[in-house]
Order: sequence, then structure tokens, then C-alpha cells
Amino acid sequence: MATEENNTASDLADLKDVVGDAPAADAAAVGEGESQPAAPAAPLRDQEIDAQGRAYATGRRKDATARVWLKPGTGKVTVNGKDQEVYFARPTLRLVINQPFAISEREGQYDIVATVSGGGLSGQAGAVKHGISQALTRYEPALRATIKAAGFLTRDSRVVERKKYGRAKARRSFQFSKR
Repeated sequence: MATEENNTASDLADLKDVVGDAPAADAAAVGEGESQPAAPAAPLRDQEIDAQGRAYATGRRKDATARVWLKPGTGKVTVNGKDQEVYFARPTLRLVINQPFAISEREGQYDIVATVSGGGLSGQAGAVKHGISQALTRYEPALRATIKAAGFLTRDSRVVERKKYGRAKARRSFQFSKR
């Protein structure tokens, strides 16, 4: 029994000597050549900017569609030619629009010009948020991981269910009358 353990120990020691030299040789070969830069975890995309220095993106939510142009500036948001405080009077809607800037720590660094059509105010605010998120990742590709992790790049596909025949609404039945 003792001789088997000694043979195993000597085999492992021999194996260590053989394998132990190989990584050192590989490291020496890499050290002799040019040093290789560390590869980023995810490949960065190219920056997409038009001739005026703006990034463009389309955002959608429910029936609303927003076309968004983003450029460096003072943080002014214009929606359909009006300031965001005028167009989106409710503070919660303005909060929704500014979420991509808050998550990426870019408040007050970009000007936004957006044209929105279709849907109601809540859907339009969600569409502008989606468009701003897309445009931010096109202007600064390094922010993509942060914005994607927050879920702002995914289009919210929930829409109103259609009305069915024999029903008052999509699922609501007509009031039952016993007599």
C-alpha cells in the first residue's frame, strides 16, 4: 500500500515538472512580443452621429412613436416644439423622460429635440424615454451596458387588448339582468 502512494506521489511530481515549465515558456513568449491590450467584456459599437453632430433614434410605446435627436448641450428637452414642462405637465411624465439620464449620470449634458405622434401622454412619455435611451447608446456606446441593464432599450410591447363581439369591452361582459 505504501509503495503505491509513493509511486503516485512521484508520478505527480514528475507531472508537475513537465507541466510547470509549459506556462512559464508561454509567458516568456508573450513577454518577448508586443503586449496585448485587455479585450473589453462586450464589443463596443460604433458611434452613430449625423452631419450636425446629433444622434437620432426612434422610440415606441403603446400607439405612440417618438423621433428623438440628441446633441451635447445644457439639458433642454423640446417635445413637438414645446418645452417639456409645457408638453408633459405632470411631474411623473417628466421623471419618466429623464430616467435614462439619471441612470447614466448625464443630467444636463444633452439637449433633446423630439417629435411625438399617436397615443396618449403616458405612451408618448414612454416613447420619448425609449428614444432617448436608444440615442444615448448611439452617441456614447460605452453607456449601452448600463442602459440595457436598466431595461430602457427594450420596447415595451404591451398594448390595449381589442374589443371582442358579445362583450362590452375586451373582457367585460354586459350587465346580467335576471328579469
